[in-house]
Amino acid sequence: MTVDMIIGLAAEAIKVTLLLAAPMLGVGLVIGLIVSIFQAVTQIQEMTLTFVPKIVGVMLALVVALPWMINIIVTYTQNLFSNIPTYIK
Repeated sequence: MTVDMIIGLAAEAIKVTLLLAAPMLGVGLVIGLIVSIFQAVTQIQEMTLTFVPKIVGVMLALVVALPWMINIIVTYTQNLFSNIPTYIK
């Protein structure tokens, strides 16, 4: 196993991790921004107001993106397992 191969595996693992986390993080960011603007405009400073919409939004994003996420991780795992003979040379 060469250094280039290890760097390639690490880069692919980081790419897959970012792809899997992006939908939930993006939805949480957008909802948090909207709630923050709403709180600033209405001067409502309720701490629990930020958590409930974020939790609901992230769960909905997870449910919507789950088939795509499963496809990404299965493809990555199949590629990793099929290349095992290459890695041990």
